Amino acid sequence: MACTYGDVTRIQTTGASAVTAKQDDSTALPGVEASYQLAATDLDRMNGYKGLITRVGRAQEVDPAVIAGIVSRESRAGAPGLLKDGWGDHGNAFGLMQVDKNYHTPEGGWDSEQHLTQATGILIHFIGKIQNKFPSWTKEQQFKGGIAAYNMGDGNVHSYEEVDSHTTGRDYANDVVARAQYYKRNGF
Repeated sequence: MACTYGDVTRIQTTGASAVTAKQDDSTALPGVEASYQLAATDLDRMNGYKGLITRVGRAQEVDPAVIAGIVSRESRAGAPGLLKDGWGDHGNAFGLMQVDKNYHTPEGGWDSEQHLTQATGILIHFIGKIQNKFPSWTKEQQFKGGIAAYNMGDGNVHSYEEVDSHTTGRDYANDVVARAQYYKRNGF
């Protein structure tokens, strides 16, 4: 599927930080392989949302693999015990893609098409902000910057080299991109 915002397979990534890498395995090393392993752990659950993710991706011209990468990072594809009635982040974020209630009114059920559509729209909004802020960046750099901004706002993206300097774990965009690349190779 063509993505209006760039080709996730062409985005350079360093993957998960040491902290993120240890979510499932306390001995895991940081990097792209750690992100792949985290995504692989979520793959069975993610496949349960594949139809919804693909529909939303096609409708909004966003690569479904990127949506899956965000879902994996934010909610581990709805892993049992991670969300309480769809809420995470101490009750501040909702759904598979963890829409922040402090900035948005969550729409739909926590694992619904309406939720995924809203959250993907928020991602698109931030990609647009980064495109305007950094017009000289390549499409793929703007895409990665938009992913970082989805996590912590466009005001915290100051350079491509430090795109993750203010994100959760200081690796959000790099980890999401690596997970998305994994999902791209696994049917998304």
